[in-house]
Formats: sequence, structure tokens, C-alpha cells
Amino acid sequence: QVQLVESGGGLVQPGGSLRLSCAASGSIFSINTMAWYQQVPGKERELVALITASGDTRYANSVKGRFTISTDNAKATVYLQMNSLKPEDTAVYYCYIDIRTAYGIDGYWGQGTQVTVSS
Repeated sequence: QVQLVESGGGLVQPGGSLRLSCAASGSIFSINTMAWYQQVPGKERELVALITASGDTRYANSVKGRFTISTDNAKATVYLQMNSLKPEDTAVYYCYIDIRTAYGIDGYWGQGTQVTVSS
């Protein structure tokens, strides 16, 4: 059984910063791709940032230069550093991790954390 626990969301003023964390626990053999998605009401979940097992990263155009995805593989944790936040960054943020267990590779989602950017 694998669980992902997110933390770090909240209310921040425009121009501020937040750091999201997502820690995986359970019977993990290895971790592949890690990613963060955002979702606003009435819209589909969209990719914000992704990091592969080899360290390659990819970002949505809207967050390039402002957000940074990183990992601590020893802790099975992925982070999203969000700087220069804008009101349009307001969303629920979900982490996603591809994990190999004894039963194969599967994707797991965090519970979501609300980020609100407002003055």
C-alpha cells in the first residue's frame, strides 16, 4: 500500500512564495516520474511541473521561471517551490508519482492542497 501526503498550501499575497511538499510512504521499490498538477473548479487537472528519475524537468509555460520542482529521493518526497505567485495560480495542487511496488508500476495521487493567491 502506498500513500502520498501533501502539505504546504495556504493563502498568500500576490508576489509571495509557497513551498509544497508531497511525501510517499509504503512498500516502495523505486520511484519514476514525479509531477505536480493544478485544478480549478470546472476545469480539468493540468500539468504544472514534472521531473523524471534522471532529473529532467518540464514546466507549463505559465509557471516557467517562477516555479521549481525538486526531489529528495531518500525521503521519497517531491517539492514545488512557487515564487512570484499570481492570482491566476490559485488552484488545488495535486502531486502525482509513478511508483514501482512488488505488484508493478502504478501512478499515485496526493490528496490535494489549496493554494490561494489574493490580496
